[in-house]
Amino acid sequence: MKARLTWSGEMERPERSERRGLRALEWAFLLIGLLAVDCFVWVNTSSVLYQAYEDWAFDQTLRGLTPGLGGFIGDEGRWLFNGRQKVETAETPQPPAASTETPPVGPPAKRSVIGRLEIPRLNIGVMVREGADEGTLSRAVGHIPGTALPGTIGNVGLAGHRDTFFRALRNIRGDDTIELQTTAGTYRYVVKSTRIVTPRDVSVLEASGGETLTLVTCYPFYYVGSAPKRFIVYARQVGANPQRQPLPGS
Repeated sequence: MKARLTWSGEMERPERSERRGLRALEWAFLLIGLLAVDCFVWVNTSSVLYQAYEDWAFDQTLRGLTPGLGGFIGDEGRWLFNGRQKVETAETPQPPAASTETPPVGPPAKRSVIGRLEIPRLNIGVMVREGADEGTLSRAVGHIPGTALPGTIGNVGLAGHRDTFFRALRNIRGDDTIELQTTAGTYRYVVKSTRIVTPRDVSVLEASGGETLTLVTCYPFYYVGSAPKRFIVYARQVGANPQRQPLPGS
């Protein structure tokens, strides 16, 4: 490598030029890394906040209240300083009278709240919204359009990401209990089997003659990139309470 003439007329050594180039490259990689970390934190924080608000708003709806951002901020602030138990006061309205109405049979609006999915043994508790697009699945578990709704005859299909809300499904076992709580009632399912299929095997979502639940996520769970297969959980409904019940503390 040849030396070159600087603006001062002095000869600059090739080693000095190389060091400057490496230093600039280091700063570029550092900047890219910081931007990636910032993006990761933002995506995960927004997902957590979204779930927290939707979970709170769903509880408010079950109590017959109208949720709002101001109420959410107030309740969370009181929880931080006084504890959750003091948030629920004697002035909390009682839930509406028991409803005997059947769930609506029409398709729900895109990204509307379907309910809350809970798998107690795996500590899974996540809101469910209508749709299986990326915008929905980045913040909630999605109800697959065209499949049955909770409380109706058929197969309820729910999809979730293997690296977020459905990460713990890798440890699911037969006879695990799954609960799906909606404004029309709570539906309880028991896991019957699991299965690994290809993405093109849509038979897993076919309508059933009873009331069943199918959970779908990508597989393998620790695969880097777009996973080539799907992990399927089959469950059958074993109980239902179609009435709105007071939640603990109300």
